Amino acid sequence: MMGWTDRHARYFLRLISKHTLLYTEMVTSAAILHGDRDILLRYHAAEHPLALQLGGSDPADLAECAQIAEDLGFDELNLNVGCPSDRVQSGRFGACLMAEPQLVAECIAAMNSRVKIPVTVKCRIGIDDMDDYAGLEHFVDTVAAAGCEHFIVHARKAWLQGLSPKQNREIPPLRYDDVYRLKASHPSMTITINGGIRTSEEIALHLQQVDGVMLGREAYHNPYLLAEIDRVYYASDEPVASRERIISELLPYIEDELAQGTRLHSITRHILGLFAACPGARGWRRELSTSAHLENADSTVIVRALHNNILAVHPA
Repeated sequence: MMGWTDRHARYFLRLISKHTLLYTEMVTSAAILHGDRDILLRYHAAEHPLALQLGGSDPADLAECAQIAEDLGFDELNLNVGCPSDRVQSGRFGACLMAEPQLVAECIAAMNSRVKIPVTVKCRIGIDDMDDYAGLEHFVDTVAAAGCEHFIVHARKAWLQGLSPKQNREIPPLRYDDVYRLKASHPSMTITINGGIRTSEEIALHLQQVDGVMLGREAYHNPYLLAEIDRVYYASDEPVASRERIISELLPYIEDELAQGTRLHSITRHILGLFAACPGARGWRRELSTSAHLENADSTVIVRALHNNILAVHPA
C-alpha cells in the first residue's frame, strides 16, 4: 500500500471505523534514520490504534527505528517481509527476506529488545520455488522463536522475478488453506489472513479459521465496507455513520490541512471510493478528480461534488 495509506487516507478511514487497527505505508529503516521523520512518521492523534510498518534487514537499524516509533506513540510495529517489488528487493527487504528466516528472527529479537509495544511480521506463504507449507512453517517457527507472536500472512506466494507487484497480487493462486493450517498447528499464535478479501461475508468465514483479517486495496477502493466493522466485530453500540456525515466530519480536517499548505488533491484522492456502487458515484469521482487539482481548490469542491452527484440523486 505504499503511496496509498498515508496520513490523510488513515484519518479518513478512521472516520469510518473507530476501532480497526490501521497500518502506515511501509517506511524503510534507512529513510527513518536519515530522512525527514516529521514527514515520514507524522500522524494525527485520531488515527489510533495505529501500526508503523517497517522495511529493512539490519537488526541494529530496525531496533533504533522501533525505539523512535514507540517514543512517537505508535501502537504496534510491523516488519514487512511480504512486499515483492524490485525496488524493495534491491534494498534487501520485503519478500526476499523470506529466504533468510534467521536474519528476520534477528531483526525481530533486536526490535523486541528495545520496545514494549507488539512487534509483528507480515509475510507471504512463500516465494519463487520455496512455496510448500513446510517452508512457510519453518519461516514462522524460526521467527516466532525470536519473540514474534503475531503473523499477518498474505495467502499468495510471490514471484520475485518475472511478475510485477500488481501481477503478484493477482496471478499466484490464493491458498487460504495454508494459512488455516498454520493457525491450526500453532493455536497459541495470532494469525491474521490477507489477500483477495472483499466482503463482510468473506471476513466472517475467515474468522472461523484464523484470528484476524487484513484488508488492503478493497478497504481503499471501497472504504465504506468498514462502516459495519465496529458494530459487528468490536461490539460498538455507536450508530453507523452515513457517507454524507463522514464527509461533513472530514471537512474541518481538510480546512486545517489546507491552511498548513496541503493541496486538496492530496486528500481527495483517498475519498474517491466512498460512494462506490452508489448512484452518482461516477460523477463524484469525476468532479473531484477534475477540480481538486486546480490552483486554490478548497473544501467547496467537495461540497459541490457531493451536492451535484450524490445529494441530487438521494436528497436528504
